[in-house]
Amino acid sequence: MKVKSITELNRKSIEEFKETEKIPLVIVLDNIRSLNNIGSVFRTSDAFLVESILLCGITACPPNTEIHKTALGAEYSVDWEYFENTKEAISFLKGEGYCICAVEQAKDSMMLHEMSLDKGNKYALVLGNEVKGVSQDVVDLCDQCVEIPQFGTKHSLNVSVAGGIVVWEFFKQLS
Repeated sequence: MKVKSITELNRKSIEEFKETEKIPLVIVLDNIRSLNNIGSVFRTSDAFLVESILLCGITACPPNTEIHKTALGAEYSVDWEYFENTKEAISFLKGEGYCICAVEQAKDSMMLHEMSLDKGNKYALVLGNEVKGVSQDVVDLCDQCVEIPQFGTKHSLNVSVAGGIVVWEFFKQLS
């Protein structure tokens, strides 16, 4: 095997990306404090054709040098919008017909590998704060919770890692 060169990757330009059809998925970042995590979510969203990212509360917005370090320019390709609070963002998405899914460990949450998505629906994934997760008042507004099964001694994942796992599953089912 030979590692592909940068020209063999057939990367889209930002203009081509903007014109490419996206999967019906929006990411909501609920008070994410790490600029590296924010940048990583932008990069994952670019890779898997996510519609947009809603940045809420203390979540920083581009342009930002620290976000750029991990986003590597995805903050220019992926559409984003800022909301002062997450509840406001969820209300907006519900008005647009999105099914809202918190990525959280909760009673009656759906295990990710058991989830079956409808290609005719639009979805939003809420990713929570690195320490507190998705707040209960935000979970209360969601249509469901999605949980990533974990089998070790730690039952938590970095928010950008968790986002990547869930976005990949949604991409597989919605594309």
